[in-house]
Amino acid sequence: MIGYNEVGISMLSKKMEEALNKQLNNELYSAYLYLSMSSYSTYIGLKGFANWFMVQYQEEMAHALKFYKYILDQGSQVKLMAIAQPMTEFKSPLDMFEKTLQHEKFVTKSINDLVDLAISEKDHATNIFLQWYVTEQIEEESNDHEIISKLKLVGEEGPALLMLDKELATRVFKPPPAASED
Repeated sequence: MIGYNEVGISMLSKKMEEALNKQLNNELYSAYLYLSMSSYSTYIGLKGFANWFMVQYQEEMAHALKFYKYILDQGSQVKLMAIAQPMTEFKSPLDMFEKTLQHEKFVTKSINDLVDLAISEKDHATNIFLQWYVTEQIEEESNDHEIISKLKLVGEEGPALLMLDKELATRVFKPPPAASED
């Protein structure tokens, strides 16, 4: 069977296609990591934290699907890769959020590297597509910093931690806009 690439319809360079597929994998790993953190939070009795990480999981899955759709819309092939096992044990809620921030900084660097590649390849469509992610990463890191600050204020146990748990329970998933709405 002949695919788009064999008949020259792909609008992405091979290098860009590979980089976008790698980022798709990064987004799927992110979802897997947050699902693990949600599970661990439930296990230790912090259902609000579990909710926050479950919403984070849903967001990362939506981010992955945006990459998936974009790659296909550009006439290229999605190539799914193995997803590494995430951590399953954490020292504390603060440890989870510090690891979350560290991971989001990795994702920010990955997105910035993609933007740099799109610019060097003069791939304006991909550059425009990636700008949504650039803005999203600012929000991701800001949210993590805010929760880390609160955790440092309230400590690792007691009524204040339970109040923060209750606050995190109110977070709801809001799907990102479709590509045509960006």
